[in-house]
Amino acid sequence: MPRRLLLLIAAAACAALHVAGVLVAHPVWRGAEVLCLALLLAYAVAGGLPAPRWAVPAALAVLLVDAIRTMPAAPGSGDFGWRVVDGNDPVDVTAGVEAGLTAGWAALAATVLLLVGWRGRLRRRPAVLAGVVALPVVGYAAVRVVDIRHDLVAEDSSYPGGPDLADVTSAVVFAVLPALALAVAASALAALLAGRGRRLAAAGAAVLALVALRLTDASIEAVPQAFSAGDGTALFAWYAITPTSAMPQPVAALTVAVELTAYLLLFAGLTGADRDEPAVPVPVAG
Repeated sequence: MPRRLLLLIAAAACAALHVAGVLVAHPVWRGAEVLCLALLLAYAVAGGLPAPRWAVPAALAVLLVDAIRTMPAAPGSGDFGWRVVDGNDPVDVTAGVEAGLTAGWAALAATVLLLVGWRGRLRRRPAVLAGVVALPVVGYAAVRVVDIRHDLVAEDSSYPGGPDLADVTSAVVFAVLPALALAVAASALAALLAGRGRRLAAAGAAVLALVALRLTDASIEAVPQAFSAGDGTALFAWYAITPTSAMPQPVAALTVAVELTAYLLLFAGLTGADRDEPAVPVPVAG
């Protein structure tokens, strides 16, 4: 079996281990995600980096830094607590956008780096593809904002004196911006890659854009509110799939599975030559 294929299989196995650990809220192996990305980097280098040669290593380096930063804590060492929200407290307008950037900065940065490296003129069909991929995320974010605003207005008319409607609405609008940025960037990358014949990589970028759906809800959940609003349209909230004692984090695990699958497809598809972009072999020292 070729060495490169073994590297890819090992990376997929590490991804599966990480997803399993997230699902049961108990890491099977704390370094599984880090090793998965490191193996992807080795796979890319072994197969010949596409021009420009810096783009793939730079994007994977960003993802590796974030994986190391967010490595699961050892069992029993986590901190737990409650967040109490007072309806009379001022709303933190930046709480949602900060949470979104914290959760999605690495995916967004890696996507932008690949966009810069693969920048070029969009063809018509790939451009339509990008719009199709981004539209569900943009539409979902709009529906969530409108629904939350509607519930806030109804709550304020029944129980006046709650949080300021303008502040909460602004916080929710700001909260969805990181997810929209990721969806648009990943969709544009998918269009560029599809236009250059790298269909597997384009599929990975399109799958990565779908991660923005969960990021939208995660960012909105971070907005402090004294009561729930917009729950009826929250399709990707943490409780969308009912947690159980055996599987306490199904939505988080599904999100991680989709994201790592996107990376596997993206970087596997960016490695090696195709009909438009020849790969650049890495020189061997000595």
